[in-house]
Amino acid sequence: MNVPGEPDLLDALAHGGRARQLPGPLTKSTLALILAGGRGSRLEQLTDWRAKPSIPFGGKFRIIDFALSNCVNSGIRRVGICTQYKSQSLIRHVQRGWSFLDGRFDEFVELLPAQQRIEATWYQGTADAVYQNLDILRRHDPRYVLILAGDHVYKMDYGRMLDDHVDAKAQMTIACIDVPLDDARSLGVVAVDAERRIVRFQEKPAEPAPMPGRPDRALASMGIYVFDAAFLYEVLLRDADDPCSSHDFGKDVIPRLIAEGTRTHAHDFAASCVNTSDGVPYWRDVGTIDAYWEANVALTDVVPELNLYDQDWPIWTYQEQLPPAKFVFDDDGRRGTAIDSIVASGCIISGSTVRRSLLFSNVHVHDYCTIEDSVVMPNVDVGRGSVLKKTVVDKHCRLPQGFAAGVDPDADRRRFHVTARGVTLIVPEMLGQHVHHLR
Repeated sequence: MNVPGEPDLLDALAHGGRARQLPGPLTKSTLALILAGGRGSRLEQLTDWRAKPSIPFGGKFRIIDFALSNCVNSGIRRVGICTQYKSQSLIRHVQRGWSFLDGRFDEFVELLPAQQRIEATWYQGTADAVYQNLDILRRHDPRYVLILAGDHVYKMDYGRMLDDHVDAKAQMTIACIDVPLDDARSLGVVAVDAERRIVRFQEKPAEPAPMPGRPDRALASMGIYVFDAAFLYEVLLRDADDPCSSHDFGKDVIPRLIAEGTRTHAHDFAASCVNTSDGVPYWRDVGTIDAYWEANVALTDVVPELNLYDQDWPIWTYQEQLPPAKFVFDDDGRRGTAIDSIVASGCIISGSTVRRSLLFSNVHVHDYCTIEDSVVMPNVDVGRGSVLKKTVVDKHCRLPQGFAAGVDPDADRRRFHVTARGVTLIVPEMLGQHVHHLR
């Protein structure tokens, strides 16, 4: 029941911001390319068998669903996905969940695996991944090309960025966000003039340059680029012919363009962000176990910074047909409950307690278990009397009766991966369970 005079929390979540857009002249003439071929090695064993963009997130989604949903919601209905590293999980997800666009209206999500189309090499870098699909780009004949990283979590109206690109008369536009100075070491750092023209770009600098007047913050690239298509083709051909280039946008292409005085513009993410919290745009690089755990567990907050309940800008995904979550037994010491938690379809919580945790689909928790501050991925079976605290449990793990993790850090380090912040990662192979049979 709502307190008189206070806003309805559920209504505020359901209608959180900007409404999704129908295709307009700019978005219709744009083709998006999502770069989804990276491993994400900082996620340790979580990416031993999958690419980072295909990692489950938020109880029912995959990380790549955010970039794909932003495209569809922005009115961009021509999308290519460049895949390379261990892409089977990603390919299967896209085939099952993203086949609803109508090719009769030139709408598609097209998978573009590395296949040595131009020369006998796999994708050598981000720029090379686009270059090796140049003939496909030319055949679709877009006026603008939107290049996206497939491994970040955020909600953004790309149409606003396209408007900004055209208004600035730029040849290339980079979406930028201000971040803490320490975080900028793993990103591209941008310096701009009074008109937001980019005057300097540093890729993953050891000592990032702070923003003027803000010594603790840096302006960082989000890995989102808009190019005039004809200009992009020229740039990629020139880069491909350069034997000294590593064929990467951040390391080679962008610094060269800025040095040559190309009209490169910095787009302020705040102008196109669809999800803010206390006025701060939401964007997460969940590229470490700690960051991944934190972003997922934060979704259990009463009012989470990332609003997944927003009907105006939904996150689309593959919907597996499963029964609702079930909670059984109501005896003292044996009560099936979940408090400040997210529990997905197909889960059964039998006489156990779940607190501030996120359980993906088909998780079965047997009697007398305690799960706290944990992220449990799909199809995990938690044995009777188990204890999980501050853990990330990968898909298909079978935790035996009496299992404990997150209780004794020294014991955990001997069996599992424990981060500097004390998050314990558990994957099937650590338990002697070989889900991926090679023999």
